[in-house]
Amino acid sequence: MAFAAQAEVTAIQLNQTGFTANSGKIAIVVTDREQPIHWRILSANGIEVASGQTTPFGDNAGSKQRVHQADFSRFRAPGQGYVLTVNGTQSQPFDIGRVYEPLKYDALAFFYHQRSGVPIEAQYVGEKWARPIAHEKEIVTCWGPKDHRGNEWGGCPYELDASRGWYDAGDHGKYVVNSGISVWTLLNIYEYGLANGFADGKVKIPEAGNGVNDLLDEARFNLDFMLGMQVPDGQNLTLPLGNQRENLTALKFTKVDASGMAHHKLHDENWTAVPTPPHLDTEKRGLSYPSTAATLNLAATAAQCARLFKGLDDDYAAKCLTAARRAYEAALRVPDAYAIDVLAGGGGGYGDYELSDEFYWAAAELYLTTGEETYLEALKASPHYLSVADFNWGNVPTLGTISLALSAPDELKQAARAAIVSRARALKAETATQGYAVPFDRAYRWGSTADFMNRAIILALGADFADRHGPQYAPEVVNLTDYVLGRNPLGFSFVSGYGEKAMLHPHHRFWTNDGTLPSPPPGVIAGGANQRPSEVDPEALRRLEGCHVQTCYIDHVSSYSTNEVTINWNAPLVWVASWLDARDAGSGR
Repeated sequence: MAFAAQAEVTAIQLNQTGFTANSGKIAIVVTDREQPIHWRILSANGIEVASGQTTPFGDNAGSKQRVHQADFSRFRAPGQGYVLTVNGTQSQPFDIGRVYEPLKYDALAFFYHQRSGVPIEAQYVGEKWARPIAHEKEIVTCWGPKDHRGNEWGGCPYELDASRGWYDAGDHGKYVVNSGISVWTLLNIYEYGLANGFADGKVKIPEAGNGVNDLLDEARFNLDFMLGMQVPDGQNLTLPLGNQRENLTALKFTKVDASGMAHHKLHDENWTAVPTPPHLDTEKRGLSYPSTAATLNLAATAAQCARLFKGLDDDYAAKCLTAARRAYEAALRVPDAYAIDVLAGGGGGYGDYELSDEFYWAAAELYLTTGEETYLEALKASPHYLSVADFNWGNVPTLGTISLALSAPDELKQAARAAIVSRARALKAETATQGYAVPFDRAYRWGSTADFMNRAIILALGADFADRHGPQYAPEVVNLTDYVLGRNPLGFSFVSGYGEKAMLHPHHRFWTNDGTLPSPPPGVIAGGANQRPSEVDPEALRRLEGCHVQTCYIDHVSSYSTNEVTINWNAPLVWVASWLDARDAGSGR
């Protein structure tokens, strides 16, 4: 592959926040030179404290650059303001120390900022990000009775109290399917034993001091919304069953007993303008109809809730378990009610036409909570049994396997752990093919930074489960995190407030950073490089024409396909930062 000629050293890319003393430390040097180059680390006052030679890699296909790798892992002296210099070119400054402790708190604070139905108070976030209460009492019913294509849904003969919860992303919608993986990830941090840093009173939220771990308090705020989205008993609805994607203008409806199902989402009738702070949103709000996907997300997370709140709040645990059982039974009764939009806009679609993974996940969580044979038989009969792969809101079997690896009886637990280690081994093998030294040899799509962080979760678990072979996977967690925090071809930290060159202009209706509304608070992760910017993201299409895969990103408020922020992207950032900090503090698993 031919590359254009470059200056000898044109850039040095590394984690701009820094490194823990004992972690791997790798920088990427962009250069045409074929032979190793001498590097030096300088302290904040310019004194050389370490030196070495780069390792030439060659062509990095994702950015069309030639690169070297500079490994300075042996340098462990704590300090601030270090720089790496190679042939007169300097890196961004970085620290060595406990760099992930503040990140785990800031990343979790994102969820308080995104709360609906309560004021965001200055005592918790500062005056800059405080805002009045918005969408305080969400008493809502379904859109309809007709959709924007003319199909007659029939409406819902009831209203639900769907208050509380988190705004999903840069808009003001609340979505059960995206809530599911986000809640699961936060609860999994607790279940895995990484939540000591979030002990009651350590997080700046109103619930601090109530005797419950603050991580559980934050997750509960959104669980309350999800529980409120469940259909009451005795309700019959007309829903389009089966895959009718080719027939959207003439849907066929079936009357079903919808008791226990969960409504797919709640959002505005029309998209609000950017910017529109939540408390200035005047759009009518309503429910999309129940879907099997949302129902199974509720079943899985409510079962997880019941398991973790037992002994802490038994009434709430019982409430969650009742909801989980009802939801799972409803999904078995109505297994193919897929999400179809009623409105032309106002909220994201979150459509999913493959639900066998959600059935597996829900069965796993219910089995772990109840120990009942029915659920064990269901998860063992699933085509996803013990599967581990890249995961996201629409592809969730790995969540079930991870939960089994933590809480199942020993034989099943060990089988799940072996599956995770096997996947970690396969991911690690990808690093050797990447000039930027990341275990990521696949498409960069919408939310690629979350794909990085979700892979980091698998690798972190692999490191902990692999016993004496574990150390080979822990460095890959660092590699993925380094990439997100600046060791990438853009030399850009996708996490606000972390790095000299970090995200400042997210696609968000409040944090627009436009002179009147604030910049994002620290700890918010942007979607990142997207090699296929959305056709309705004109800013990205205009600015990113001909971009190379790893560079298809712009820090612009209009570019929602590269620069939006969401709950399901920040959740794995909290998980990974918590794991890295626990490992650095010597309290990791």
